[in-house]
Amino acid sequence: MPTDPSSFLFRRFPALTHRDFRLLWLGQMVSIAGSQMQNVAIFYQIDALTHSKTMLALVGLVRFVPIVVFALIGGVVADARNRRGIMFITQSLMMAGAVGLGVVTLVGNGSLDPWTHSWIILGLTGITAAAAAFDNPARQALIPNLVPPEHLPNAVSLNTTMFQAGMIIGPALAGVLIGQLGVEGVYWANAATFLAVIAALLLMRIVEQHTAQRPQITIAAMTEGLKFVRRARMIYSTMLLDFFATFFSSATALLPVFAREVLHVGPEELGILYAAEAVGSLLAGVAISSLGEIRRKGWVLLWSVAAYGAATAIYGFSQDFWLSLLMLGLVGVGDSISTVLRVSIRQLFTPDHIRGRMTSVNMIFFMGGPQLGNMEAGLLAAAVGAPMSVVIGGIATVVLVAFTAWRFPELREYD
Repeated sequence: MPTDPSSFLFRRFPALTHRDFRLLWLGQMVSIAGSQMQNVAIFYQIDALTHSKTMLALVGLVRFVPIVVFALIGGVVADARNRRGIMFITQSLMMAGAVGLGVVTLVGNGSLDPWTHSWIILGLTGITAAAAAFDNPARQALIPNLVPPEHLPNAVSLNTTMFQAGMIIGPALAGVLIGQLGVEGVYWANAATFLAVIAALLLMRIVEQHTAQRPQITIAAMTEGLKFVRRARMIYSTMLLDFFATFFSSATALLPVFAREVLHVGPEELGILYAAEAVGSLLAGVAISSLGEIRRKGWVLLWSVAAYGAATAIYGFSQDFWLSLLMLGLVGVGDSISTVLRVSIRQLFTPDHIRGRMTSVNMIFFMGGPQLGNMEAGLLAAAVGAPMSVVIGGIATVVLVAFTAWRFPELREYD
C-alpha cells in the first residue's frame, strides 16, 4: 500500500501514512466485523432458545459486570506494560471464547435444555467481556503512540469509521450465516477474524509508550485514573453524557423482539436492522474524516447526541420496516459525530502516562452505558412493551442533553 503523502488518500487521511497504525486499523476492521456478527448471533440465539426479554437483558449485565471488575486494573496494566503485548494476549483469549461458543452450540443442540444452554452462552459472553476489559484500554491508549498529535483526530475518526464499517458488514453477514449455517457458523467465522489483528500485531514494529512515568500496578495507581477524570471537567462531562445517552437509548437487545413482534421479519432482515445504525455512522464518519476541522465542537457534540435520542424515540414508535431502517441510520449519524468529538477531546486532554487509566475509566462509562441500557430496555420492555421502552429512552436522552448543556458550560462553549 503506497504511503506517498502527496496522494489524495493520504492527504485526506494522514493517519494512514503511518505503517503501524495502518496495520492495526485494517486488522481491527476484520476483527470487529466478526465480533459484531457474534453479538447478533448471541442475541438471536438467546431469543430463539428462551423467548425471554429478561434473558436478553442479562446479556447486557454479564458484559457489564466484568468491565466494572476488571477495567481499572486493565487501565493500569495498559500504562505499566507493553500495550501491543497485552493486545496479543487479549485477542487470543477472545478468539478462544468464540471457539467455545461454537463448540457449546454444536454439542448443545439437542443435548442441552434451552435454559442450561442459554446460561452457558451467558457465561462465555462474560469471560469474553473480561478479556475486553484489558484489551480496550491497551488498544485505545496505543493509538496515540502510532501517530503524531497533529494526526490524532484523524486517527480517531478513522477508527470510528472502521468500527462502523465492521458493524455494517458483521450484522449483514450474521443474518446470512444464521440463515444458511446456523449460529455456530457465526461463532466459527468470528474466531477466524481474530487472526487478522494477531497478524497485524506481529507485523508491527516494536512500539513502546513513554516510560518516564510508567506506574506500578497498585491500588493507588488505579485510583489515580479516577481522580484525574474527576478533576478534568471536560473529560468528565463527555463521559457522563456518553454513559447516560447510551443507557437510555441503547435497545439493541430488543431488535430481535422488534423483528419478530413489531416488524414481522426474519433473520436476514434482522441483520439489516442491526447494520442500519452502522451505515449512518459510517457515512457520518467518512464525512468527518474528509472535512477536517469542525467549528463549535461543543455545540455540535450536544446537538448530535440530541439527534441520537430523537431518532431513537421515533424508531420506537415505528411499525414500518423502512422507517425503522431510516431512524436507526440517523441514530448512527448522531452517534458517530458525537463519538469522534468525545474521543478526540479525551485523548488530547490526557497525558500519555495516564492514558490507559483514563481509557479504562471511560470504558466503564461507554461500555457500561450500552450494556446496562440493554438490560434496562429489556426489563422495561417486559413491563410496558418493547416499543414504549425505546420511546421512553429516546425522550430521556434529549432531556439529558439539555441538562448537560446547562450543567457544563465549558463543554457547551468548547471550540
